[in-house]
Amino acid sequence: MSAEAFGIELKGGQLRYLDNSVATLANVNITLAAGKWTSLLGQSGCGKTTLLRYLAGLLDNQVEWHGEMVLSQDRHLLGHIAYMAQQDLLLPWLNVIDNVMLSRKFGTQKMSRARALQLLEQVGLAQHCDTMPAQLSGGMRQRVALARTLMQDKPIVLMDEPFSALDAVTRHKLQTLSAQLLTGKTVVLITHDPHEAVRLSDAVYLLQGHPAYASPLEMPTSVPPRAFDAECAAVQQSILTRLERDYE
Repeated sequence: MSAEAFGIELKGGQLRYLDNSVATLANVNITLAAGKWTSLLGQSGCGKTTLLRYLAGLLDNQVEWHGEMVLSQDRHLLGHIAYMAQQDLLLPWLNVIDNVMLSRKFGTQKMSRARALQLLEQVGLAQHCDTMPAQLSGGMRQRVALARTLMQDKPIVLMDEPFSALDAVTRHKLQTLSAQLLTGKTVVLITHDPHEAVRLSDAVYLLQGHPAYASPLEMPTSVPPRAFDAECAAVQQSILTRLERDYE
């Protein structure tokens, strides 16, 4: 049974690596709405991945956080997050279905082979369940990674540029597929692509400055995944104009 999505609100947050006297992020105010997609954009090194990895619990004993983190339900983040990285991170010695079911080797979560096959069917790879990763294209490997993420059935999904290495058509198709299959999840997407952010997201924040702070954007009135129109184009141009200032 799918876990119920819940939201996260960061208030006045400051995040600093313990070996650095200067904070990476400061005065961070971000609302990650339950069951919605939120995108984070900003130039390389601004702290996007740091924030994502902190939420995922991957920076324990490496950073300190000051500020409020309010969850919309009475629960902890630990155990409720799935993480999908830019690299597919498939294990080359395991076939496709064993990669999809990988997390069962590291926890107590019960995983059904039938459910894994169902997910592979949804991502169009059921016929490749016994195929080894080396025999797959880049787009196919990312679809396996998406199925593995869905297999964990977590209410919060963190995605760190998962489509950036793909060609335009494959990227567009995987964006659409992800939007469909992650319906009802609280998704946080890091991307360098304003088009992708506007197309997929209910909310977008720009991370700018040193240390970086988060600024929300006013989004189009249409529902994601969006067909691009003049309103979407205007938001995309606004993102590019604001981000250009960081490269001057």
